[in-house]
Amino acid sequence: MWIRMLAAMAASALLGTPQGWAAAPEGSLVEGMVNPGYHEQPEWFKLSFLDIREDIREAADADKRVMLYFYQDGCPYCAKLLQDNFGQREITEKTRKHFDVIAINLWGDREVTNVQGEQTTEKQFAADHRVMFTPTLLFLDEKGEVALRVNGYYAPAKFDAALEYAANGMESKTSFAEYYKARSPTEAKGVLHPDPRFLEPPYDLTPKARDSDKPLVVFFEQKSCRECDELHGDVMTRERTDRELRRLDAVSLDQWSRTEVVTPEGNRTTAREWARELDVKYAPTLVFFDADGEEVFRTEAYLKSFHIQGAMAYVHSGAYQEEPSFQRFLQARRAELEAQGENVDLWD
Repeated sequence: MWIRMLAAMAASALLGTPQGWAAAPEGSLVEGMVNPGYHEQPEWFKLSFLDIREDIREAADADKRVMLYFYQDGCPYCAKLLQDNFGQREITEKTRKHFDVIAINLWGDREVTNVQGEQTTEKQFAADHRVMFTPTLLFLDEKGEVALRVNGYYAPAKFDAALEYAANGMESKTSFAEYYKARSPTEAKGVLHPDPRFLEPPYDLTPKARDSDKPLVVFFEQKSCRECDELHGDVMTRERTDRELRRLDAVSLDQWSRTEVVTPEGNRTTAREWARELDVKYAPTLVFFDADGEEVFRTEAYLKSFHIQGAMAYVHSGAYQEEPSFQRFLQARRAELEAQGENVDLWD
C-alpha cells in the first residue's frame, strides 16, 4: 500500500501539482495541461486507488466513513461546494475528522473496484449509482451501504447538517429531512407561495382525475425555506420557466402538512407521509411523474434557473426516455440555446 502511495505521490510531483491542492484526476489533463473547466480539489481529499472496499476498511480503521464526491469539469455547483463550503474552516475540519473524501469523475475512465469487488470505470460506476447531478455525494457506512445521498449542491448550513447526520450514524434513527427540520437553521418568509399555474385542492393526482396527458411535477416545499422563497421570487417568474411549466401539470405541497393527497398511483395519504415515503430530503424538491403516474425524475438540491427549466424540459419532452444522462441532455440543450444566440449563464 505504501509503495503504491509513494509512487502516486511521485507522479503528482512530476505533474507539477500546485502546493495545497490534489493532483488533477485522470480525465482532467489534456496534453499535460489542466483542463480550464477543472476545479482543483483540496489536498486533503484522499489519494485513492479507487478500490472502494479498501477505502471503506481504511476509513473504518481510522474511525471514519467514506464520502464519494462525484464531479465534472465546468460544474458551477462543484466549484461552489469546493470554494464556499470547504472554504469554511469549521466545515473542512469536520469533514476531515469524520470522512475520507474520494473524488469520482462523472465522465472518467479510471478503473474502480466497487463494493462487490467488480471492476468498472468511473463513468460506469457513476451510472450504476444513477448519478444525475454534480456534485453528488454518497456517504457510505462501514458496510458500504449508502447512509446518506446528497444529489446536488447544499448551502453551507445544510451541508454542515448532512455532515453531522452521516458522521453520527443518524440514518438508523431518523430521516435526514426530520433531522434537518429539527435544527431549523434558516430564517424565511414562513409561508407557501401561491401560484395560479398550480393545481388546486382537493389533490387527486391520478392521471384519470387530472384528465390530462401531461406529465406531473410535484413541488415539495415547506414554510420556513429560503430556497423556496428564492425559487418563487426568481426562477418561477421567468418567461422560459413559464413556457416549460405550462407543458406540465404542477402542484405544490407542504412536505410537513397533513394535507390529504391521492398519489398518482391512487394511494390515499397525506403530504407528510407521501414525502416520507418518497424520501424527500430537501425543500424544494421537484418530483416528476409521467402521464401514467410513474416517477421518472426528481431534483432535490439548490438549483438555478437553467437547471430547473432543463429538468422540466427533460421530462415534458420525453428526453429522459432516450437520454438517461441528465447532464448530457443539459449539455445538448445549452449548445442548442447558444447556437440560437442566447447566452447561457449557469449561475443566473
